[in-house]
Amino acid sequence: MITKFYQHILALAFAVKVINENPNILPNVTLGFHIYDSYYDARITYRNALNLLFKMHRFAPNYKCDWQKNLIAIIGGLSSDTSFHMADTLSLYKIPQLAYGSFPPEESDIDHLLSFYHMVPNEAHQYMAIISLLQHFGWTWVGLFVTDDEGGEKFLQALEHLFYQHGICSAFTQRMEKAAHSDMFIELYDILESYYVGLTNDKANAFIVYGDSQTLTWLRCVIFLRDPANKESTSFRKVWIMTTQIDFVLLSYQKVWGLGLFEGAISFTIHSKELLKFNDFLQIIKPYWNPADGFLKDFWEQAFECTFPDLLMQDTETCTGKEKLECLPGFLFEMGMTGHSYSIYNAVFVVAHSLHSIYSYRSKYRAGDERFELQDLQPWQLHYFLQGILFNNSEGERVSFNDKREMRGEFDITNMITFPNKSFLQMKVGRVDPDALEGEAFVIHEDLLVIPLSLCNDHCHPGNQKKKKEGEKFCCYGCAPCPEGEISNQDDMNDCFRCPKAQYPTKNKTACIEKTMTFLSYEEPLGITLASVALSFFLLTALVLGIFIKYRDTPIVKANNRDLTYSLLVSLLLCFLSSLLFLGEPSTVSCLLRQPTFGIIFSVAVSCVLAKTITVVLAFLATKPGSSMRKWIRKRLTNSIVLSCSLIQTIICTVWLMTCPPFPDLDMHSLTEEIIVQCNEGSVTMFYCVLGYMGLLAIASFIAAFAARKLPDSFNEAKYITFSMLLFCSVWLSFFPAYLSTSGKYMVAVEIFSILASSAGLLGCIFAPKCYIIILRPELNNREQLIRKKN
Repeated sequence: MITKFYQHILALAFAVKVINENPNILPNVTLGFHIYDSYYDARITYRNALNLLFKMHRFAPNYKCDWQKNLIAIIGGLSSDTSFHMADTLSLYKIPQLAYGSFPPEESDIDHLLSFYHMVPNEAHQYMAIISLLQHFGWTWVGLFVTDDEGGEKFLQALEHLFYQHGICSAFTQRMEKAAHSDMFIELYDILESYYVGLTNDKANAFIVYGDSQTLTWLRCVIFLRDPANKESTSFRKVWIMTTQIDFVLLSYQKVWGLGLFEGAISFTIHSKELLKFNDFLQIIKPYWNPADGFLKDFWEQAFECTFPDLLMQDTETCTGKEKLECLPGFLFEMGMTGHSYSIYNAVFVVAHSLHSIYSYRSKYRAGDERFELQDLQPWQLHYFLQGILFNNSEGERVSFNDKREMRGEFDITNMITFPNKSFLQMKVGRVDPDALEGEAFVIHEDLLVIPLSLCNDHCHPGNQKKKKEGEKFCCYGCAPCPEGEISNQDDMNDCFRCPKAQYPTKNKTACIEKTMTFLSYEEPLGITLASVALSFFLLTALVLGIFIKYRDTPIVKANNRDLTYSLLVSLLLCFLSSLLFLGEPSTVSCLLRQPTFGIIFSVAVSCVLAKTITVVLAFLATKPGSSMRKWIRKRLTNSIVLSCSLIQTIICTVWLMTCPPFPDLDMHSLTEEIIVQCNEGSVTMFYCVLGYMGLLAIASFIAAFAARKLPDSFNEAKYITFSMLLFCSVWLSFFPAYLSTSGKYMVAVEIFSILASSAGLLGCIFAPKCYIIILRPELNNREQLIRKKN
């Protein structure tokens, strides 16, 4: 006898007692019940189903003899086998059957049994809850223990399909007998080793057990036979995940073993509520509390290991009747109402409320004084009211069926806590509610649990990605660091991924950091330095211009075209200022102005230098007697050179701005940790055309000046122009490799430096000698010195 299941009987008796004492349900009607044991045997189950229908004093199938029993509904059974064996018979007579066990989804879908009702939600909800539990704790390497029957095979098929979908692997699958028998241990000893190997698997710390309560007794026997010295088997320390049909029970010969092996087990149980009145009801249970209870004596003797005086046996104690149920360990009897008992309790109320609805309906519409008696009711008439049943039980919980005649409700998730006296407590730590909103169907309070890992291998931590191991299941994998530029921010990621464009990976490749915007600003040291140099040269050029304006009537200023000198100095002023356009955050306006302004102003400056060189050559040739070059030495020629050369550059820049103008752009890729805010040139070809044309003017000036470098010193400016153009060309030839080899603000800095260096070269080489004479050697600034011939 499984003593723990005696509570099912008491739950039925308690529910009937509560209803009979309640004046609001079936007043003046007394409910009664019969209880038959199926003994887990199909033949006895069929026989007892017929006994309920037809037998009183003698058995005559399909004939009701003697006193007629008023059978209105049947509650049972616990297992699917028992329930369906009963249903085969009861469905023929349309007698309502309310099963209180949890069955596989395929077996629950029995539309042909229209008289069959489930007091438990569909077991399929439990399958997804198991997956959610495994995913919640990161268990991907789990062992499976299932009963070796059709139900176990269907469970495996459903769960392994879900495993594959959610990245979980079974470390092993062990099929078990449904119940342990003492005569099978010797012949099964050979398979105990395979059980034990699975139990001691170092990497699989989570085991799922599917079956019924007797499956657990069989598993406990296997462990004891393999390791008899370790009765508690506490060395395993695994997390057991039990399905709803499994209750923690032990048979009489297993009492000394205890359930320490299952410390911390997580169970999916049928939802139940603690009924205080039921606990009070249990206090009155004594050996002779009800002579009609044919199970009590067997229960008492096995639970308390005693015998009654009329069956006194040697080496046993006599039952005193003072034994207390609350003193029994939990695997023999629980004082709290279990999930199955709660389902029985609700089943009784479902029948009672249905009868009450029928009674109220029929009494209301009976003609005259004729009363409706429940004895006149046929069982099949109950179905209409059962299918539409809806009420709140004594605990305020709603009771109703869905369209598949399955009870609506939830499963509890409990955690097992064992005590040294071999008792235990199942503490509720979560729930599974199929009707809840998305995200709330599975709830577990992790803070109440201490859970080990159950993986084929250690987690791949952030910064790494999974690496498949050849020849092993996909749950067994290695770890490889993320490639350069990619990250993983969670454990066990299949692949690393790149950060968004505006972010970059940390050094350990576990997160992305926002990139900083970078450009050559006025606030940083490099920007301050370049701006200071530009302004210094601007002021120096302005000073030179002021000197030349002040001494405009002196011979050295008037030599080589005074207007060209002023134009060159003004263009150099603007050249130094144009470098400031390259500092600061690029904007649409600054990007449009930068390169065209720089190109046009520099073209004007170089054109002025070219015009000066040509003027020197023409002036020398014009001094020869009878020379026709004198007529060319006029302002018109120099102005034409400056305007025409500058106009060509202006046309190039105008075409550039009209076709593909520069614009602000973000360079996400050149630098790892920074976003370069820059001006995209729009058309690189046009940019190099501007630089190329400017270089062409500089080369022309250099060639002309180089050719005229040996003319008389006193009025010859050509050698200074030669040096200035040599410096100018050197700077811009060095600019290209430096510009192309840098990026970001340093590329801008290279261009600013080139502008400043070339402009300063022109200023220094051409005007420094003249300023020296004007300021420091004024005695040389006279006509006689200027027309002096070279010795």
